[in-house]
Amino acid sequence: MRSPAFLLLIALAAAPASAQESPAAASAVPIPPGQVAMAVGRIDGLVADVMARTGVPGMAVAVVQDGAVLLAKGYGLREVDKPEPVDAATVFQLASVSKSVAATVVAAQVAAGKVAWDTPMTTLLPGFALSDPMATAMVTVGDLFAHRSGLPDHAADPLEDLGYDRDAVIERLRLLPLDGFRDKYAYTNFGLTAAAEGVAAAAGTDWETLSEVSIYTPLGMGHTSSRFADYMAEANRAIPHMRSDTAWAPLAQRDPDAESPAGGVSSTVEDMAKWMTMVLGRDGVAGAPLIPAAALLPALTPQAVSSPPEAAAERPGFYGYGFNVGVTSAGRTTASHSGAFYLGAATCFYLVPSADLGIVVLSNAQPMGAVEAVAIAFTELAQTGTVSEDWLALLEPFFAHMSAPQGKLAGAEPPAAPAPAAPDADYAGTYASAYYGAAEVAAPDGAGLVLTLGPARVAFPLEHWTGDTFVLTPRGENAPDGSRSAVTFVRESGKVVAMTVEYLDENGLGTFRR
Repeated sequence: MRSPAFLLLIALAAAPASAQESPAAASAVPIPPGQVAMAVGRIDGLVADVMARTGVPGMAVAVVQDGAVLLAKGYGLREVDKPEPVDAATVFQLASVSKSVAATVVAAQVAAGKVAWDTPMTTLLPGFALSDPMATAMVTVGDLFAHRSGLPDHAADPLEDLGYDRDAVIERLRLLPLDGFRDKYAYTNFGLTAAAEGVAAAAGTDWETLSEVSIYTPLGMGHTSSRFADYMAEANRAIPHMRSDTAWAPLAQRDPDAESPAGGVSSTVEDMAKWMTMVLGRDGVAGAPLIPAAALLPALTPQAVSSPPEAAAERPGFYGYGFNVGVTSAGRTTASHSGAFYLGAATCFYLVPSADLGIVVLSNAQPMGAVEAVAIAFTELAQTGTVSEDWLALLEPFFAHMSAPQGKLAGAEPPAAPAPAAPDADYAGTYASAYYGAAEVAAPDGAGLVLTLGPARVAFPLEHWTGDTFVLTPRGENAPDGSRSAVTFVRESGKVVAMTVEYLDENGLGTFRR
């Protein structure tokens, strides 16, 4: 699922004021006594409104300020048509909020002297490579955490859907075309995952263990893990839901282990409150900060322009290392991130460091702007005492666009007089791609052609369209409902020699040779 992280960069109407040490941190809008408490008191109503309008089955919210937890509460159900409620200890999949958590794991290793944000990847993973040798030699941990490596947007995500594991996906990054190195922001799950793997190698352990020993255990985050099996083993677990017609149902379960640093953390709002308190500099483990400010500051400050302004009057949006970084209309900096699994999770957090304030909102439903609407409305209330927009109404169209069916044949009517297909034997056989691996086209039991792809041997029935063009229905995290992909067989001297699979061809790598 393409992340909605950029939506939390929408500027808020105003911001609170507090004593500032630097003119660069000054804000013109004070926050009166009691205003944050008033905003916390409005959260029940904000959640109720959003859940009533969307039907989202379950949500959980936590708010922290000045080192204290002001709210940690669950709403709704863990699973529709079952009685178990969501509470503050319910475990949710965090999706891309995992990137910000991962950045704090790296910051802890920076503080320990194991790595630096500017450590070259080739010194951490000697076999790591991009398609440009110069970029390979120069790319750093920070470049990959800031999405400025030149890798294309959401690079290699379809490989995960086909069953490739983490190592296999990272190895194939070298085959992807690059944009200008450090010239452009392009959001990638597996670029960041590769960097995290390099950091874990420097620490002499695996990423999941490193996350546990450096962040989760010291902070007492007892129900937080970077392992999918741990999430599945939790008794108090939120079940993912997708919207089918007008109803929500638990239709699929995402296993994000392949991209665990980028999307595989599971946690509760109780645990995330501890994490937000740490990021805001208020944790205090054994009398000292868990992560010294100097190691974490680069992650919380601009490293790439993620949302260039479309007009001179607009504020830009930035990305740090694993965090969105923004500036409100009142001149206050913010750190945030959203997470989204199309298969049934939507999450976000929003921090206002100058107010020592943070909110996290987790849900067990396909992303549609619900969690962001609650977080932004609360943050506005805390800053100004009012909500400037109907945020759900504003955000829903963005999410609907992101979940729109993909493929040039999506929604298209079949040709009225299609050219006939050749006999199945013309197309059946084994094909191969250096990037996607082997592909098999077969006609089992004479019941029509089936394309089988990837280590998971994902089978896609092929429906004839016209001539040598067929259609398959993609499925998985990166294939919204209604998507349709053309599969076009290529002939040379009358013989089928290759096929191009449209939904795998975004980077020009979707052609398989026979």
